[in-house]
Parts: sequence; C-alpha cells; structure tokens
Amino acid sequence: MAENSVIDWMALTFIPGLGNKTIQQLVERFGSPKALFAACAEGGESCAVIKKNLCSSLARPAPFREKAKALLQRLHTGSAVALCPDDECFPTLLTEISDPPAVIYAQGKVELLQSPCIAMVGSRAATGYGRRSAYTLARQMAESGVTVVSGLALGVDGEAHKGALSVQGNTIGVLGCGLDVVYPRNNAQLFEQIRTNGLLLTEYPLGTRPDGFRFPARNRIISGLCSGVVVVEAAKKSGSLITAQMALDEGREVFAVPGQIDSFKSSGTHSLLQQGAKLVQSVDDIFVECGGLQLLASSEQQDKAVSQLDPEGEKLLSLIDVYPSPRNEIIAKSGLSVARVTELLLLFELDELIEIVPGDEVRRVQK
Repeated sequence: MAENSVIDWMALTFIPGLGNKTIQQLVERFGSPKALFAACAEGGESCAVIKKNLCSSLARPAPFREKAKALLQRLHTGSAVALCPDDECFPTLLTEISDPPAVIYAQGKVELLQSPCIAMVGSRAATGYGRRSAYTLARQMAESGVTVVSGLALGVDGEAHKGALSVQGNTIGVLGCGLDVVYPRNNAQLFEQIRTNGLLLTEYPLGTRPDGFRFPARNRIISGLCSGVVVVEAAKKSGSLITAQMALDEGREVFAVPGQIDSFKSSGTHSLLQQGAKLVQSVDDIFVECGGLQLLASSEQQDKAVSQLDPEGEKLLSLIDVYPSPRNEIIAKSGLSVARVTELLLLFELDELIEIVPGDEVRRVQK
C-alpha cells in the first residue's frame, strides 16, 4: 500500500475531536481519507454533516500529515510499522468490531496478524493455580500453531505469553501505551522477548504513556483480534470481564477456567460460566469451539511415561490429585516405604507428572 495512504490515515488520528468511530463513518461516506480531505477543502453540501471545527481541520491537513510523516520515520528507524484498514496486513477480524482502530502500530512478526489467534486474560494478582493454568494452556495452544494474544500485564497475561514462548510458539502483546514504553517495568524482559520472537501491537503512537483509561480501550483489540477469549482467573469486577463482554458483543467465543468455589479470584470466571461461557478443562475444549482447530498430541510424552509405570508407581500416581496434598499423607495412603515413595516421586517429577509445591506438598500435573 502507498505510504501516502498510511500517512493520511495517521493524520486523521491526530485531528482533535476525531475518534475511531467518527473516522470510520467519514471514510465510509467519502471513500478514503484522501477523498475526505479533498471534500472538506472544496466545501459544499457534502461536508454539511461534519461539524464546522472538524471540517476546518480536515480542510487543512498539512500539519497533521507532517506529524504523521515524522512518526512514520521514527517507526521505520525502530523496525516498526503503521497499518491501516486498507492494508493487506491489517487483521480482518479487527475490521469487524464496532470500534476498530484507524491505525495500529506493530513491531515484530507482523505476519502473526494473519494467523489463528486466541486471547487469554485474567487476574494481575493471580494465584499459583491461575498462573499455572494460563502457562499450560498457552503452551499447548502455541504447540498447536495458535497465536496466543494477551495484554502483557502481570499475572495471567504474563504467564500466557511465557507459556507460548516456552515452546518457541507465537504470541502477540497488545499494549495500552506506545511501542517504546515498557509497562509494567517488571515485565521488561518479557517485553523484549515478545518484540524479538513475537509481535507487539498498539493503537497508540510512540511516546504515549500507559494512562489508566487506555486499557479498557486496549481490551477491545485483544478480543477483536481473536476468534475466542479464555478467562483464566478474574474477580467479579475486573478488566478481564470487560474483555469477555467485548468478545461476546462481537460474536466471539468466551471460555472460562473454573477455580475453587471459595476463591474470590475465580468468582468472575464462575459468573461467566453461569451465563453460558464454555468451561475449559483442557485445551481441546477451546479448539472444538473455535473453527475446528485441532490439538497436536502434546500429551504423548506424558502418556508414554504413565504407561511405563510398574504397579506400585501406578498405584502411587493414582493417589495424587491436581490439588496439593501433604507428602506424609500420600505415603500413609500408599502403604509403601518412605524410601520407595521418595524414589517414585523423583521419577514422576523428572517425567513432569507431578510438581512439589511449598509446604512439602505434591500435586498432579495435567498436560
């Protein structure tokens, strides 16, 4: 696409009083940003629908175009790009939402915008269960060729990105600030990993600070890029539920990972389930609903390890639940010696069948 077209779209976003919806409506009416500028410069009845102050700015776009040119040069210097709706790289699903961004800025693997995407969101102050669930589900989705989309926040978001990257999979981090602003600072290393191995995406120009009001707007892009949204852990009033509602409004699938019934951090996900969200017990539950995506046999290695256990090993493993239990309690139930249980637990841990958690407790790992 011609650079002048990108500049025109960018220029529109710099005009005070023009939001994404208004830009969309005006471009649909006049055919293109260039035609809109020309019509306003000529005046006439066709511009009667535009407020006088906006028409005046649209009739004199030169300063906004210059600002766009300068920003585009800075983006190219940092190996980043600006994409607008008539660019072939602009994601089709994102154009279908009610409030699509007029411009998105991207750095990294831009081709991921054309890949099958699933979003994962949840609590910033996630529990160990929430973090583990997000990491595991994201890893399995990435192993199957699905791009994991999230907001690069602490907690569930970060674990989703890490899970995808752990298997050299694809992930997109959608920012509520400019591409050159690392937020939160605690995720600086993850930010760089996604910039190098995935894709950073935002609708905000370079230098934009992460003001609080930008994140609800950012969430519509997270859900808009994807065919489904997975909520891992969320309280009843949280940004994750806003993202889920946006997904529902746009006709996307919404999934929820159940938690403990007495955990307030899962009260929001349980509420989603009561309202009809799809319950997620494994990654297969997600793929069945989202366009027939199929899971690769990511659990083959684990299944093989289980099949090779001797009778004592099978018995001991059957006593270990996904919820942590004290080691002493497992030993007592097994009827085996302490030395034998210790030996088997070590083998289980090496085969990633179990996990030893703080307090000398043991839990089964589901893959």
